[in-house]
Amino acid sequence: MKIIISGKNITLTDPIKSFVSDKMSSLSKLVKAKDESITEIRVEVGLPSRHHKTGMVYYAEANLKIGGKLLRATEEHLDLNTAVVQVKDELLRQLRKDKDRLLSKRRVKSS
Repeated sequence: MKIIISGKNITLTDPIKSFVSDKMSSLSKLVKAKDESITEIRVEVGLPSRHHKTGMVYYAEANLKIGGKLLRATEEHLDLNTAVVQVKDELLRQLRKDKDRLLSKRRVKSS
């Protein structure tokens, strides 16, 4: 799985890059082996603007592309790491939902 990380209004340090890539690489467990080579995830982390000091300051956005299918999640939080974890959890939920949908389709056809 190819992971592309970009930042907006922040500098991407090595700890941020490694944290994001570690969290997003855990999604590869749900991607089929044959789809592994065509899977791409684009993650953007940062600040919505330079002047916000309080409130939901950090955001994380991820686009997971598996072949022709696109899954997308965005989250805002006070902490950058928490926003990244919440995005990963949302993508995980979407992947499981899609997998369950395909399995139920297969069960209906075989009955």
